[in-house]
Amino acid sequence: MKKIINTESAPKAIGPYSQAVEAKGMLFISGQIPLDPATGKFAEGGIKEQTEQVFKNIEAILTAAGYSFDDVVKSTCLLADISDFASMNEVYSRFYTKDFPARAAYAVKDLPMGALIEIETIAAK
Repeated sequence: MKKIINTESAPKAIGPYSQAVEAKGMLFISGQIPLDPATGKFAEGGIKEQTEQVFKNIEAILTAAGYSFDDVVKSTCLLADISDFASMNEVYSRFYTKDFPARAAYAVKDLPMGALIEIETIAAK
């Protein structure tokens, strides 16, 4: 059976999807873009600030579901510009410091609402 996870501490879904779905001890977090849930606007600044906001959103959803960054097993990072990889990775490494999750990172043509980054996350207990 699946459980839908929603929290006011992360941006509301901007389409027909859930912030996250939990099933059989696994949490699947939809791709998070750098929307500040309090303002509905992007975090101000460049890739580092946007990546930081994405991680705040992921953390809020993990917490709402009873998980933490230690439970993350896979993340997929989508970048509007692959030249932002090093800056994104700098912020990423502050949230994952040991026992790193598996990861893929891709440059894509466009992201929702013109975001510079989107990160999808899978956690397991």
